[in-house]
Amino acid sequence: MVSTLGLRPVGEGERTLAPDLARGVMLALIAVANSALYLYGRPYGMRQHIIEHDLPDRVATALTMTLVDGRAYPMFAALFGYGMVQIWNRRRDDAEGRRVLKRRSLWLLVFGAVHAVLLFSGDVLGVYGLLGLGLCRLLRVRDRTLLVLAGVWLVPVALLSALAYSTPRATAERSIFWSLAVEDPLAALALRPFEWVMTPVGMTGVFTAALVGAWAGRRELLAAPGALVRRAAVWGPLAGALGGLPVGLAATGFLEAGGPAAVMALNAVHAVSGIAAGLGYAALIALLARRIGTRRGRLVTALSACGQRSMTSYLLQSVVFTALLPPYTIGLGGSLGSAATVALAVGTWAATVAAAESMRRAGVRGPAETLLRRLAYRHG
Repeated sequence: MVSTLGLRPVGEGERTLAPDLARGVMLALIAVANSALYLYGRPYGMRQHIIEHDLPDRVATALTMTLVDGRAYPMFAALFGYGMVQIWNRRRDDAEGRRVLKRRSLWLLVFGAVHAVLLFSGDVLGVYGLLGLGLCRLLRVRDRTLLVLAGVWLVPVALLSALAYSTPRATAERSIFWSLAVEDPLAALALRPFEWVMTPVGMTGVFTAALVGAWAGRRELLAAPGALVRRAAVWGPLAGALGGLPVGLAATGFLEAGGPAAVMALNAVHAVSGIAAGLGYAALIALLARRIGTRRGRLVTALSACGQRSMTSYLLQSVVFTALLPPYTIGLGGSLGSAATVALAVGTWAATVAAAESMRRAGVRGPAETLLRRLAYRHG
């Protein structure tokens, strides 16, 4: 069905609460996940987390690996696929709608490249650009095909995660994101493009999440959550916690991981269960949004404003982390423990929520979103 909105960006009054609220909340988890990558100068353990000895830091690392790592980005990918279908449903005609989606995806690749080279090579915008180009070719396929592809893709997700994170013991050298531990800013600048190209290998699970999100978008499940969403809200986070806890405990010394084969198996389960967790988080927030309805308080309004400006907020996180943590800036990543880094990440996220709310009150869109809209739609 073609919407009477036509092919244009959605105004703030036309938006559904659930996706914006989900993005606003989950940006906190993105901040926690990304900030941990900046820690350096100590031995690295499983999934490149530094090996901690103090109990608060060990607990913070275990919780991060159980509830955050590999869980937040799949949720964003699901929302990305959901949003792609919403844009497609507002098309004037097939050709114009596909051109907008392709332009949007290509510009996301450009945004991602700039972000990766200048700030953070673990950028995800480029990954979502690739996802968008892939989804453009799948918008007309049957629902069953989307779900079958999503399920089949879990096999390479498990295999690649098992191979990428197969080191069970402490290592002095990083195996990913070397630029975050070098002191020379020019050397870091030279490394970041190569690291960015490698980033999709560690985020293969987002493809499955995006396909499920596109399928959910066809049914507008987040706008009108029913029994399926309620089940996902329970079983998704539960599966994510059960699948992530062994890695979290093994990485922090609370559990003996065993040899390389056992570590590979734990990481495969961690990756697959992270997709379930991401989808479950989205479902849980959709139910919360339905319960809230139009009775939005200041906190929900601010979180929703952050979700509407999620790209701007995401980029601002990188600005803060790059200014504070790498050895070629202030260098706090060489001394902060995991617990303090989590606190820094949550504080940074809270600051972006406040900034987004200030923009909302001023009637200003996020600058990154505004630029992407102008480039993708070429009007509005």
